[in-house]
Amino acid sequence: MSIRILVVDDHILVREGLRRALSREKEFSVVGEAATKREALVQIPHHSPDVLVVDLHLPDGNGLEVIAWARALSQQMGIVALTFSKFPEHILACMESGASSYVDKSAPISELITAIRSSSTNPLTFTARKITDAISLKNQSVGLTARELEILEILPTGDTVLQMAQHLFVTESTIKTHLAAIYRKLGAANRVQAINAARKLGLLHH
Repeated sequence: MSIRILVVDDHILVREGLRRALSREKEFSVVGEAATKREALVQIPHHSPDVLVVDLHLPDGNGLEVIAWARALSQQMGIVALTFSKFPEHILACMESGASSYVDKSAPISELITAIRSSSTNPLTFTARKITDAISLKNQSVGLTARELEILEILPTGDTVLQMAQHLFVTESTIKTHLAAIYRKLGAANRVQAINAARKLGLLHH
C-alpha cells in the first residue's frame, strides 16, 4: 500500500532532493509540493496526503502553524517536522502543535524515511531523536519534583493512596501532599484530569 506524501519547503533544491530520495522507496509516493504556508494550506486538503513533511521556516509564516492546521484537519495524517534546528524547545513546540515526528535536516535520509513510516502508522504519537531532552525541559517548565514525577507515573495504574504509600514506603499523608502539588502544577482538579494533562505534556510513558 502506497504512502502518499506532501512536501512543504521553501527551497526547491530541498524539495527536489526529497522527492528523488523518497521516490526510491517503493511504498512512497510524493503527491505534491508547496513552497509557502499559503500553498500548503491549499495543497493539503487538495491531496489529502497520508504524511505531511513540513519545514518549520517558511517565507510567509511558521511551519508550526501549518502543523497545527493540518492536525485540526485530520487526526489520521502523519506529520513530520523537518528543520535544521536542534533546540529542545522546538521539539516541544512541534509535539504540542500536533506533529507525529521531528527530524533534523542534518540527519541521514534513513531517519526521515523511518519517521515517515512511523508517522503513517501512528500519527498521534510523537517521536524525535532528542525527545528525552525535550521531555526533561518540559518537566522543568512544569516544575514537578522527582518524587512527584514518580507518583505521577503510578496514577494511571489505579492504585489507591494507601497502595502508593506502601509502594513508595511513605505515609498516606505524604502521598496526599504530593498529589495536591501535582494537581496544582498541572491545573487539575482530580486524578483523571491530572493523567490527561500529563499525557498531553508528554510526561507519562504509558
